[in-house]
Amino acid sequence: MRTSPALRRIVPVLAASALVFAACGSDDDSDSTEATDAPTETDAAAATDAPAATDAPAAGGEGCDATISDGVLTVATGEPAFYPWVIDDAPETGDGFEAAVAYAVAAEMGYDEASVEWARTTFDEAIQPGAKNFDMNLQQYSITEERRENIDFSLPYYTSNQAIVALEGSAAEGATTVADLVDVKFGAQAGTTSLAFIEEVIQPSQDVFVYDDNVGAKAALEANQIDAAVFDLPTALYVSGVEIEGSLVVGQFPADAGGTTDEFGFVLEKDSALTPCVDAAITAITDSGELDAITQEWLADFTGAPVITVE
Repeated sequence: MRTSPALRRIVPVLAASALVFAACGSDDDSDSTEATDAPTETDAAAATDAPAATDAPAAGGEGCDATISDGVLTVATGEPAFYPWVIDDAPETGDGFEAAVAYAVAAEMGYDEASVEWARTTFDEAIQPGAKNFDMNLQQYSITEERRENIDFSLPYYTSNQAIVALEGSAAEGATTVADLVDVKFGAQAGTTSLAFIEEVIQPSQDVFVYDDNVGAKAALEANQIDAAVFDLPTALYVSGVEIEGSLVVGQFPADAGGTTDEFGFVLEKDSALTPCVDAAITAITDSGELDAITQEWLADFTGAPVITVE
């Protein structure tokens, strides 16, 4: 797999921050691109010398050709999309954990890189009911039953945990238990499991500040409008190590804190014919070890963030 220049630049910065991964917006949507016409078949005299052209990639299984554009798999992500999920906001390069997973799943479904098109959506609009401008969408969507009412989820491709980022000297610094965080002023992105985690597990005494996206939450933290923000751990490490000077990862929570693990899945239109095919592709890359290899490249085991106990 390709390693981008951005990643090579980022790793030394993270190392200097002692937050190294040991080896781990806007509402404009991109229109789907129609597939080009397949080459015309040769005449009968030459038919035995060359394979007949096809109108779409060979599908990896039943339903894999049920895309919104014939012969094209349209995958969506956020705008912008952030490291380590996508490198340099360029998912088409395949660099970054979710970009790499998307191409691996597409290949199992019968779509080569040239047959994958990228679209952009906000976090919230992708999980609203109704028709989609994508076949599948991944931008760290936690699988929840409430969201399942409006959309389909694939099998999980990643399990994460929550972590707290705060400025040095804030009320959150030094916390080792949830009880230490009760008077902290928190912020998080609307509609996320990070927000639900604050409200249901941490249960601070002050109302949580809610933002349209993580960009807003990070800006509020940097401006000292809140004491701390909650993100998934890979994002928290990057925010602290690269994006917000003078911040630190106060700690991470056990993956099953709150009684459930935080699993990320592809989002698809409700009752999509593609859902079983995507599930089969995720199962295939899991069983082959490819998913683990991608995880090790982009989200490998990391240390340095202390564990905050819930009880």
